[in-house]
Amino acid sequence: MPAPNPSAMPEKTYRALLTDREIEILAGDADVSDSYRYRVVARVRDKIERIGEVDLPILDEHHPTLGDELREAVCEDDDG
Repeated sequence: MPAPNPSAMPEKTYRALLTDREIEILAGDADVSDSYRYRVVARVRDKIERIGEVDLPILDEHHPTLGDELREAVCEDDDG
């Protein structure tokens, strides 16, 4: 099966760091076992690690501003 064409996908279907289900579980809104919740936490940690080790270097190397945009979005200070 071919990969979906991103330009043909509605904007709302793009995935962020967390899936809707992961958000539900991490927010405590899902009735899941502690074991499953810990697995979700581990999966999110793996995603975060990948951002720093794989995604960010690719953005830095192949686009003039996307790496910096990611850093600004993630490191934004909520205090002003």
